[in-house]
Amino acid sequence: MRLLKTGIAAAMAVCILAGAAAAEVTVSQSNSPKGTISWRMTSLISAERAALDSVTPQRLGAISAAVAAPKRAPAGAMPKVIDYSAETLAGLPTASGDAEWQCLASALYHESRGESIKGQFAVAEVILNRVDSAQYPSSICGVVHQGGRGGCQFSFTCDGISDSIREQAAFVQAGKIARLIIDGAPRALTMGATHFHTTGVRPDWSRRFDRTAAIGQHLFYRP
Repeated sequence: MRLLKTGIAAAMAVCILAGAAAAEVTVSQSNSPKGTISWRMTSLISAERAALDSVTPQRLGAISAAVAAPKRAPAGAMPKVIDYSAETLAGLPTASGDAEWQCLASALYHESRGESIKGQFAVAEVILNRVDSAQYPSSICGVVHQGGRGGCQFSFTCDGISDSIREQAAFVQAGKIARLIIDGAPRALTMGATHFHTTGVRPDWSRRFDRTAAIGQHLFYRP
């Protein structure tokens, strides 16, 4: 059945390519419906045969292969469902990307690698939510490295501690999360939060903002 469908599709493609042959077919003026249909079918088959005869075997093979070739999802394509499980992440290939990906992966590693997968996704949401807000830089790296009030928005960027990656497995996981959310994974955990802090502190702004979520050791807010 697949070969039959492929042959039909290839023949149709050839007919389109060889439109000059098909264009010579005219409509019968017969008053007999059966005669008209029979004549049309005969004419179409003749036109198709003429079109096929005008195409080289190499070209016909290329058309057939293009029609029959199955569509494959790109390597590392985003899962249809983000279930925030270690098993799902483990099944994905090691991620990579440009400077924006690197900034997000590094931020997740330094700010939240001790959190659950869901907690790391939540921190990624905050960063991407800031990128989308007119109140913050319009790039991931700009958000991650933004300063303010004599300090930094994300402490790892100015705490004086080395930013070298010492836990490679944790960075690989953070990289996969960064890749997923950059590529469009849903931001469904923090309800648009643009701020978070650990449960061990209570910054002044937390009294003015609405808390949207509590995940692991982090509390999330939006103005």
